Amino acid sequence: MWATARWAPDCRPWPADRVTVRLVGGECVGYSDTAGQVFNSEPGQDRLRAVQRRIFAQNRAAEEVWRRSDHRRPYLTLVYLGSLTGNRTRADEESYVSEREELEGMATAQYALLKESAAADDAALLHIVVANAGRQMRHAGEAVRLLEGLARDDPTVLGVVGLVDSRASTASALRELNRVGLPVLAPTLSADRMDANSSLYLAMSAPNREQVRMVEAYARQVLRVGEAHVYWTTGEGSSLAEDLYVATLVDGLRERFGSRLTRLDEWRSGRRMTQECGYRGMLFFAGRWSEFDGFLRALKECGADPPRHLVADDSVNRYMANPGLRASAPGNLPVTYVSKAALATCAALRAAQARRDDARGSFLTWIGADDLLDPPRCRDGAGPPVGERVSLAYDAAMMVVRALESLAARLRHADTGRRWEPRSVNPVGVHAEVLRQNAAGGYPGVGGLVRYAPDSGEPVAKRLALLTVARVPDVAAAPVEVFACGVADGGPDPGCRPR
Repeated sequence: MWATARWAPDCRPWPADRVTVRLVGGECVGYSDTAGQVFNSEPGQDRLRAVQRRIFAQNRAAEEVWRRSDHRRPYLTLVYLGSLTGNRTRADEESYVSEREELEGMATAQYALLKESAAADDAALLHIVVANAGRQMRHAGEAVRLLEGLARDDPTVLGVVGLVDSRASTASALRELNRVGLPVLAPTLSADRMDANSSLYLAMSAPNREQVRMVEAYARQVLRVGEAHVYWTTGEGSSLAEDLYVATLVDGLRERFGSRLTRLDEWRSGRRMTQECGYRGMLFFAGRWSEFDGFLRALKECGADPPRHLVADDSVNRYMANPGLRASAPGNLPVTYVSKAALATCAALRAAQARRDDARGSFLTWIGADDLLDPPRCRDGAGPPVGERVSLAYDAAMMVVRALESLAARLRHADTGRRWEPRSVNPVGVHAEVLRQNAAGGYPGVGGLVRYAPDSGEPVAKRLALLTVARVPDVAAAPVEVFACGVADGGPDPGCRPR
């Protein structure tokens, strides 16, 4: 059936395919698993469209491999739910870096499983549905209602990956997905206690209170400064009440720094920053990446007397991944920013491969393949970075895949030649299996060990790092890790320490 009477040339349901979309507030909201519906037709977003097409092509390949295996291999569907439309952008500006990177991570997991031997009946196959909830997840309620019908009709649907931003609309979507009974694995959501919205929620990144702990330790141990100035933003059309990421980050900074936090202000486009020229304390940007370009341009007015220690939150990764925006930044103002995936940079992955780390070495091989990401990552010589969120989304998808494979092995015992029956498992059971496996020592992710406490969906001692770029306009220079907290591969938490 047609999902709605309202459609556009780039937003129309296809009765013959798994495409259910509708125009909501001028945005194409819904889901697709086929190239008949690729989200976002805006100029400059070619890479976002390319990774969707790659996923849809791999969906067809996974279906064919499953058919040729006589349906013996375990088969699952994961939904990617994100904000794929609605941003204001220039024709030469990529405005959906986070979403594109998370899709690339899921595509890499899908690709790795397709490379398994044809005789590997115990190896799962991954099918991916791409879903759009609109700008800042504003239409997540509508998207989840559509996904509820998909999950009801398709027993292979076992979970959702993504959600991108920690906002009130995201929290509402989590509550709805919990009602539907779908687990959510969030690569980068980090507002404190997002897990309170769903008993089936698992974060892949450390919560904001851990980010605040690291920033304060860096200011004290490395910068050796006695005070800090903090500026926050929430993005166009949002507020501190709606933006849970910024709100919990600001609350944490206020609590952690106490009287050492001598300035805490909202920054808005057009505001001058001359009061920060030459500032010798820590100047911390606690806002959204979309305003960081303007924030840096405001500091450009300082000329030869910039603030001495500019540090930024992890949202700024999206700015750092955009060469077009970085070109206009001041060249004499180093930026240190939070990274949730410093273990999955090209340099770190090559070092891991050299010491025979199989998980990271295999990931490095996949992302450099000719027939997956465009462009391939970590080839010899200069090239694009991996991307902050690629490994985190890969880990999220593979954590569910390994849980399903474990359940399948127990259900079929020694008879792996039996056909796989998708209705023999359900999403809640797979979530329970993820936690059961995790209790044995955590999941060894490419981005670091993932461990959960029994009563929490937030990871314990998940690794975080601070990276420094000496000249922001120099996009060819790799950032340097200067500080880290949390566990990389196992053992007790080493705390926070300089690198």
